[in-house]
Amino acid sequence: MLTLAPDIEVLARFGRALADPIRCRILLALREAPAYPSDLADILGVSRTRLSNHLACLRDCGLVVTVPDGRRTRYELADERLGHALDHLLAAVVAVESDKTCPDAATKDCC
Repeated sequence: MLTLAPDIEVLARFGRALADPIRCRILLALREAPAYPSDLADILGVSRTRLSNHLACLRDCGLVVTVPDGRRTRYELADERLGHALDHLLAAVVAVESDKTCPDAATKDCC
């Protein structure tokens, strides 16, 4: 059971990061390889301004870091274990039967 505030805060930050589809796509792209913001914007089909806001959120959540590369800045996952965690999370979610939904889905607009 999680009882320590730091553990709960870490999970809340991770949840916040995953709560937005663009941030999820960024994390999945960075799971494959580090990237520059301009390349990520092109890959994801979003404006650089919008991407910048999402990257700032991911930095604040402690999930990505910047790496200076000459005059450019590259982004990568803060820890390689995050890539493995995303793989495990995806595998766990895919393993759930597709015909089962959250019992609150109709009333709470979730899932």
